[in-house]
Amino acid sequence: MFYKPGETSHGLPHDPFKACVVPRPIGWISTVSANGEHNLAPYSQFNNLSFDPPLVMFSSNQTLQNARKDTVNNVEVTGVFCWQLATHDLREAVNITSEAVPAAVDEFERAGLTKAWSQSLRTPVPMVAASPVRFECEYVQTVRLPGNPPMGTVDVVIGRVVGVHIDEKVLTDGKIDVRKTRPIARLGYFEYGVIDDTFEMIIPGDRAGLYGLEGNAAANRQEDSNQKQAGKQA
Repeated sequence: MFYKPGETSHGLPHDPFKACVVPRPIGWISTVSANGEHNLAPYSQFNNLSFDPPLVMFSSNQTLQNARKDTVNNVEVTGVFCWQLATHDLREAVNITSEAVPAAVDEFERAGLTKAWSQSLRTPVPMVAASPVRFECEYVQTVRLPGNPPMGTVDVVIGRVVGVHIDEKVLTDGKIDVRKTRPIARLGYFEYGVIDDTFEMIIPGDRAGLYGLEGNAAANRQEDSNQKQAGKQA
């Protein structure tokens, strides 16, 4: 089959677009408003962008009322936000926090979640204490992409990770063990998946750039130092 989005019909009972790009990490984002209200919401368009420095992004469509989401407003006002890993054990809480509620409603309390607090951000941000992996992020910029109303316009929010919390219980031989964290991912339609197994592949050939795939910032900076030293000696 072939169709042109927005021009020709796909002829299916449900739109297939989001089901084509799977699995998608969930950006479970916590923020604080200018007047101290706590907000927690999941975003299914989330990912890391780079590793040195570590950058992450999430995208937020507008509401049915053509308004920007509370999360975006809070991040732009305070300049900070946190991300927490959405796990299978926490799936019901993730779902509860996805409901659109007034800004004054505390989603942590609504979902029965205990709060932990950021340690390095200029404005303290609550985090999901039960989540085994959490990032503290400083706001970098918003890229606003046009779209069809009411929800098509999207705010792509980029942040720099300045603090990382990892529960040692999810480590195996010094690595985060997906069999212990069991993150959930967004699929198509109303479906989710759980990641509970892995396999490994190493790119064949030149192994010099493998630290980039690993996301090893220390190795990246060492390589930069080596190149500068070699330049001086040339």
